[in-house]
Amino acid sequence: MAERPEDLNLPNAVITRIIKEALPDGVNISKEARSAISRAASVFVLYATSCANNFAMKGKRKTLNASDVLSAMEEMEFQRFVAPLKESLEVYRREQKGKKEARKDKDKKADSEEQDKSREEENDDDDERMEEEEQNEEEEVDN
Repeated sequence: MAERPEDLNLPNAVITRIIKEALPDGVNISKEARSAISRAASVFVLYATSCANNFAMKGKRKTLNASDVLSAMEEMEFQRFVAPLKESLEVYRREQKGKKEARKDKDKKADSEEQDKSREEENDDDDERMEEEEQNEEEEVDN
């Protein structure tokens, strides 16, 4: 675990960015308020993680998964966040699937290009051998 309580806080840059995105333009926030929000967010994350961990332990698992987090949100009485979280999770999964498929397509393309190069090299080798054989035959005929 963390050595100091401050180690559990979220990075200030992340907190500042989230706050700026949530507030309208021209609204400023004091350093104290930013610090308080940071601590509150850290406590929330730790509590949500603890609740999700309980669901994983009930399932005799050591790894938390998305369903554990969603169940924890319901247990913590944050049901209104469950639907948006599910939507975000689906978007994330689709993006990951798209990236995986793109990687597969790229690998297949690279493999096929490699095979094409190998075939070309083999054909070039065959052509060279045929030319040599023809030259040898011509030399034998001349002799």
